Amino acid sequence: MSKNMTHQVHWQRTRNLTFITLGIWFVFAFLIHWFGAELNQTSFLGFPLGFYMAAQGSPLIFVLLLVWSTRRQEKIDDECGVSE
Repeated sequence: MSKNMTHQVHWQRTRNLTFITLGIWFVFAFLIHWFGAELNQTSFLGFPLGFYMAAQGSPLIFVLLLVWSTRRQEKIDDECGVSE
């Protein structure tokens, strides 16, 4: 594969990963909290689900999302030959 083609594939895969990461982030940063009142009608471990998702769930998802996206980007870099 030519260098230009490899660059295009790398950029496309990186862009797709960015959109997926931002989509997941948006769900847990905004959508979960917008429906907090509805989620509070259900409890999880004795706490209202909306409170639990805001206080514990979303920060946990953000950390896991960071780890996942970093590992995925490193794999993309390795496959396209642009790793450090």
